[in-house]
Amino acid sequence: MTKEEGSGGTGMKADLVSAIPALRAFAVSLCGNSDRADDLVQETLVKAWVGMSSFTEGTNFTAWLFTILRNIHYSDYRKRRRETADPDGLMAARMVTPAAQPGHMDFLDFHAALQKLPLDQREALILIGASGLSYDEAAAICGCAAGTMKSRVNRARNRLAELLALDVARVGEGDFAKARADVD
Repeated sequence: MTKEEGSGGTGMKADLVSAIPALRAFAVSLCGNSDRADDLVQETLVKAWVGMSSFTEGTNFTAWLFTILRNIHYSDYRKRRRETADPDGLMAARMVTPAAQPGHMDFLDFHAALQKLPLDQREALILIGASGLSYDEAAAICGCAAGTMKSRVNRARNRLAELLALDVARVGEGDFAKARADVD
């Protein structure tokens, strides 16, 4: 090909068109998928057309096109190798991290309300709810009857629900954020 042909003339177009079957065969052998091969050939032709000024006159034009196609294929391969197929979006949905601010603010509200409880109720709620002790174990620690401990925990939960403006029926589930969302 001469410079005159390489400057957008019909000779360059003819050389590109005549190379398409060989490029497509090479692309299919690289990727094994005819649709992807067609995309590779198209990308190759576009890059060759745009980068025609970088073609060195007197060298093998078809080899230059094959090199472009091969580089496109391996660049895409390296990029796709790090990707994970997720057609349903299930993996992406698991990667979503909820914002920490609402949870932090709920915690601050809960802490402030907890501090407003009488000491015996706060102690009972922490021993039963946070520490996971049984009523009998908590009662032994506090030196009272198990029934007294149950009563303190119940009063503490009801008072917390009142202070946090929660639905009292939901507080027993231990889900303050959901119960509070119903109020907001």
